[in-house]
Amino acid sequence: MANDVINSLENMKLTTEEEEVIAISDEGRKEDIASCALSLIGKFLTCKPFNKRAAQNNLRKAWGLDEGVQMVEVSSNLFQFKFKMEFEMERILKSSPWSFDNQVLMGQRWKQGMMAENVKFDLVAIWIQIWGHLSTWFPQQ
Repeated sequence: MANDVINSLENMKLTTEEEEVIAISDEGRKEDIASCALSLIGKFLTCKPFNKRAAQNNLRKAWGLDEGVQMVEVSSNLFQFKFKMEFEMERILKSSPWSFDNQVLMGQRWKQGMMAENVKFDLVAIWIQIWGHLSTWFPQQ
């Protein structure tokens, strides 16, 4: 039976009317695209499961934006942070790195055409502090 279905699908042909190209206008999507302009896309650098609700609540508190940011999970461990003001979004981006439960949050600005499948994180800024005397870390010459 499955072979019959496959054969009939392979033999289907479009009529001339069905081959007509249908243009989809950006008009209906302009508002959605504009709302994404003030967005950051973020991903936690972890393979282990974590409490997403707690992560979102803690980030809101750390950022001081209880109502000023909307957080949406777009796919597994990939989040969109929608801000109300450009200034707040830039402040959060420039103040990185951020973390939750010892897991670094990698983030980048949203760009038009970005989809969950094509978002790549290949860089994360980290801060380190080295304690001790320099001579204990580096041999003297």
